[in-house]
Amino acid sequence: MGKEKKKYTSGAATSFISRSSAVKKLQLTLVDFRRLCILKGIYPVQPKNVKKANKGSKTPKTFFRYKDIQFLAHEPILKKFREHKAFLKKLKKAVAKRENKAAERLTENKPTYRLDHIVKERYPTFADAIKDLHDPLTLCSLFTTLRVSAKISFTEGIRLSRRLLSEFMNFVIASRSLRKVFLSIKGIYYQVEIQGQPITWIVPYQFNYKQPVDVDLKIMSTFVEFYTTLLGFVNFKLYHSLNLHYPPKLTATDRSNKLDNGSSMCQDEDDTDERIASLAHDLVKVDNAIAEDDGIADEDDEELIAASGLDTEAIEKAREEEKQLSNLKKLFEGCKFFLSREVPRESLSFVIRSFGGRVSWDKCLFLGATYDVTDESITHQLIDRPQCDTQYISRYYIQPQWVYDCVNARMLLPAEDYFIGVNLPPHLSPFVEEQEGDYVPPEKRVLLARQKGVLPDEEQEEEEEETDEEEEDEEEIIDESEGEENVEDEGSSDEEEEGESEEETKDEEETLQKKRKMKDLNTSNLSVEAGQVHKVDPSKLAKKQEMEEKRLREMMLPKKRKWLYDRIVQKKKEKSKQARKLTERREKYEEKQKIKKRKLKNDT
Repeated sequence: MGKEKKKYTSGAATSFISRSSAVKKLQLTLVDFRRLCILKGIYPVQPKNVKKANKGSKTPKTFFRYKDIQFLAHEPILKKFREHKAFLKKLKKAVAKRENKAAERLTENKPTYRLDHIVKERYPTFADAIKDLHDPLTLCSLFTTLRVSAKISFTEGIRLSRRLLSEFMNFVIASRSLRKVFLSIKGIYYQVEIQGQPITWIVPYQFNYKQPVDVDLKIMSTFVEFYTTLLGFVNFKLYHSLNLHYPPKLTATDRSNKLDNGSSMCQDEDDTDERIASLAHDLVKVDNAIAEDDGIADEDDEELIAASGLDTEAIEKAREEEKQLSNLKKLFEGCKFFLSREVPRESLSFVIRSFGGRVSWDKCLFLGATYDVTDESITHQLIDRPQCDTQYISRYYIQPQWVYDCVNARMLLPAEDYFIGVNLPPHLSPFVEEQEGDYVPPEKRVLLARQKGVLPDEEQEEEEEETDEEEEDEEEIIDESEGEENVEDEGSSDEEEEGESEEETKDEEETLQKKRKMKDLNTSNLSVEAGQVHKVDPSKLAKKQEMEEKRLREMMLPKKRKWLYDRIVQKKKEKSKQARKLTERREKYEEKQKIKKRKLKNDT
C-alpha cells in the first residue's frame, strides 16, 4: 500500500493562489501589487472549480495562477518598489524632525525605475507592438482631454501622452496611412493601416473635461505609464522607417513662417512643440538624398508572375486595390482649406493633411497658421454656422461633415449637399459591411453607385427628362418641316398613290400562292433541321450543386441538431423579410416624393 494522498496538495489547489496570499508571498502592499500586475500584464483568473482552488471553502476570492506569481517574484522592479518604500519612511522622519536639508537630499536622490525591459518582454517583435497599439492610443487620447491642474497628480503623464499622440499623428500624415473616419456619440473613430495591420482607436471630443469622480486615476495612471513607454518605442521605430528625424523637428521655412504678429506668447521650445502639435507643417528628414522606390517595373512584374505561377486574376485585383489606395492618398491634393473658429481644428487638420490637403486657421486661435482668410487661393472654407458675412466667389463654403464623408466614400462628393444651412445627409459608418439579406439604406446604395461610376436614380431621371424634352422639341421641328413639304406636293402625290395601291394588291396575291405551295410540301415530305448547341452556365451549375449538397446535409443532420438548424434558418428568413418590408416602404415613400416633385414642377 502506497502513502495516502493528502487533500488539496495537487491539482487546482496548487495551480491557483488567492490575492491576499500572493501579496504576502511578494511582501508588497496591495497598491504596489496592482501596479506590478498591470505593468507585467498579469490578470486574475476564474478557476473551473472554485471550491477545490479555495481548498474546500466557498468564500468568494480573486485568484491568480501560481506560475504568474512565481514569474513576478523574479522581477527587478520589486527591488525599486522596496527602495521607494524605505525612501518614504526616511522622508516622513526627516519632515517630522524638521530636517530640511536631509529632506531635500532625499528628494534629489529619489529612487526611479524604467519599463524598457518590460516592453521588450511583452512585445518581442515590432509587429506584436503594432497589433496591440489600439489600447495605448485610446487611453493616451483620453488623458489628453483632461484638464491639467494641481489636483491631478499625474500631470506629467498628461503632457507626455499629448506629445506622443501628436508625434504618432504626424507620422500618419507623413505616411498617409489613414483609411477610415467616423463621428460617433463616444468620439471620433480613426482607422490606420501600418505594415498591413489595421489599428482603430477613439479620440473623445475636446470639451476640457474635469477629473472624473467614479474612476480610479491611480490605476489608470499605471496603464498610461506603461503605454507611454510603448508609444515612445513605436514612434521611434516608425519615424526611422520613413527616414524622419526623431524627436520631430520643423523645417527652416516653417520656423521662419510666423503669423503671430511678431511676438510669440511661448518660449522657443514650447513654440516648436505647439507648431508640431498643430499638424499643419512638414517634418525634417534625416537625409533628403535617399529616394523612395515607386515599385518594380511592369515587365519585371510579369516575369515574376510567370515564374511563381500565381493567379493572374488575384494579381489584377491587387493592382486595382493599389491604384485605389494611391488615389485615396491623393484625395485632397490641390485643395486649400480654411477652418473657422467653431470647427474641430485638430481632427480636421489631421484628416485633411493625411490625404494631401493644406490647412490653415485664424492666427489668434492656435499657433501654426500657414495662411490667412484673405488668401484667394483657398478652395474650401469649413463653417458650422447658418450664415457667413464675407464670402469669396473662388471658394466653397461647406460644413465639416463633407471632409469625413469624402474620406469614407474614397472620392470627392458633390459640395452642393453640404452648403451652409442645408440639411446634411446621414453620416454612414464605414465599419459596417452589409451581408446578403441585410437592409441597405438608400443613401448607401447611392454612394455605392457613385463609387462604381453609375449615376444615382434621381440624377438619371433628371437626365432622362432633359433628353425626352430635347427629343420632343426635335420631333416638333421635324413634323413642322414635313407638314410644309406635304402641302406643296399634295397634287402630284395623289396620282402616284393610286398606281402604288394596284401594284401592292398584285404582290399580296403572289405571296399567298407561294405560302400554299410551301404548306403542301411540308405535309408531304418530312424534313430534319440542324440542332443547336445547348449553352450551360457554369455559375448556374455550381449553384445547383450547392443546393443539392445543402439538401443532403440537411437530410443527414441528427434530430437533436435539426431543431436548432431550423431555428437559425427561420431567423434568417425573418431577417430577410424585414429587410424586404423596409425596402418596399422606402420605395413607396420615394415614389410619393417623386410624384410631389413632378407636381411642383408642372405647377411652376
